[in-house]
Amino acid sequence: MALGRARRGGGGFDYWPAFVDALSTMLLTMIFLLSVFMLAQFFLSRDISGKDTALLKLNRQIEELTSLLALERAGKADSQSTLNALSATLDSAQREKLRLEALIARNTAAASAAGGQASQAALALDAEKQVSARAMAQVEILNQQITALRRQLAALEDALSASENRDRESQAKISDLGSRLNLALAQKVQELARYRSDFFGRLREILGSRPGVRVVGDRFVFESEVLFEGGRAEVNPAGRAQMEQVASALQDLEREIPPEIPWVMRVDGHTDKRPTGGGPFKTNWELSAARAISVVQYLIARGVSPQHLVAAGFGEFQPIDTGDSDEALRRNRRIELKLTDR
Repeated sequence: MALGRARRGGGGFDYWPAFVDALSTMLLTMIFLLSVFMLAQFFLSRDISGKDTALLKLNRQIEELTSLLALERAGKADSQSTLNALSATLDSAQREKLRLEALIARNTAAASAAGGQASQAALALDAEKQVSARAMAQVEILNQQITALRRQLAALEDALSASENRDRESQAKISDLGSRLNLALAQKVQELARYRSDFFGRLREILGSRPGVRVVGDRFVFESEVLFEGGRAEVNPAGRAQMEQVASALQDLEREIPPEIPWVMRVDGHTDKRPTGGGPFKTNWELSAARAISVVQYLIARGVSPQHLVAAGFGEFQPIDTGDSDEALRRNRRIELKLTDR
C-alpha cells in the first residue's frame, strides 16, 4: 500500500477503481442471467403441469365414451334379436293367412258346385260356411297382428338407426380424443428426448474423452475392461469411480424429470463370442447379466432410485464389430447405458 501511494504520488495510474467497477458489472450480469434462468424453469414447469392435467382429462373422457359405446352396442344387439324374432313371427302369420284364404276359396267353390244337390249337400254347405266364417275371423285377427308387428318393426328400425348414429358419433369422438392423446404422448416423448440429450451432455462433460468410454448412437458405452476384471462381474475400483459420477448425474436427472414421465436407465451387459471357460459363469448369458446387475446394484447403493433402473444381459448375440481380431472382441465386451421410456 505504501508502494501504491508512492506510485500515485509519483504520478502513476491507479488501477483499483477500474477493477472494482469491472468486478461489479460481472456480478450484476451473473445475477441477471440466474434470474432469467429461474424464470424460464418456472414457466416450463407450469406448462408441463398443464399438459399433464389435460392428458388425464382426455384419458377420463375416452374411458367414459368407451363405456357408453359398449352399452350402445349391447342395446343394438338386443334390438336386432327382437327384430329377427318379430320378422319370423310375421312370416309365419302371413303363411297361415295364405293357407286360410286358400281353404276359404276351396270351400266356396265346393259350395257353388253342390248348389244343385238339395238335401244331401245342405248340411255339408252349412258346415263349410261355419268353417269359412271361423277362417275369416282368424284371417282378420292375423291381419291385425301383422299390422301391429309392422308397427313394431318400424319402431325397431328407427331405434336401430338412432343407435347407429350415436355409435358413429361416439367413434368420431373417440378418434378425436385418440388423436389428442397421441399428440400429448408425443410431447411427453419429446420432453424425455430433451432430458436424454441433457443427461448425455453432462456425461460427456464429466467423463470427457477417457479411453474405453464412448457414445454410440443413443447409448453411452463402457468397455468391460474399464469396469471389470477379466471373467469377473464385480465392479473394480476404477469402475466404481466412473459409476460414482454416473450416479451423481442420474440423481440430478431424477430431480429434474417430472414424476409423471415414465423413464428408466437401462444397463445392458454384452460379451464377446469366446466361451467363458468355466468358473462361476457357465455361459456368456450369465456373465453379461451378472455384470449388468452389478452396475445397477452399485448405482442403487449410491442413491439412484431402483424404479428408474433396468438390468439386461445380451451375451455375445448383439456385437457391434463382427470381426475376429482382439480389437473387435474388445469392442464387443461392453456395458451400455440407455435412457428410455418404461
